Amino acid sequence: MYGDEATVRKILTELGDTWAVVGLSSNRQRAAYGVAEVLQRFGKRVVPVHPKAETVHGERGYASLADVPFAVDVVDVFVNADLAGPVADEAVAQGAGAVWFQLGVIDEAAYERTRAAGLEMVMDRCPAVEIPRLG
Repeated sequence: MYGDEATVRKILTELGDTWAVVGLSSNRQRAAYGVAEVLQRFGKRVVPVHPKAETVHGERGYASLADVPFAVDVVDVFVNADLAGPVADEAVAQGAGAVWFQLGVIDEAAYERTRAAGLEMVMDRCPAVEIPRLG
């Protein structure tokens, strides 16, 4: 388990409400689309980060984390595990408070680097599953 219950709760309730969702596009068939919708329902501002830089759920998209012109609290990563590490490194460089790797996205070296940099991190879990549990 990469992220205990206390860390999950902290990321979802204490670290801020601006979430960059890397891999979020207007494709309604992708998991990122539905997860972003749930995050919005629970009061999070969702910032789409995808090479297409599309507007999704009413929020302007950006091609990369570096293009986002404001602070991001949490970076939620919906990319293949082999691409996730560089996204975590970019989240550290951009000053995010936490990184969340979605279900099936595991990169232990990225986890260690991100935690060593002082960020909270969860891997292989879904915030859309976890946030309703908080009550």
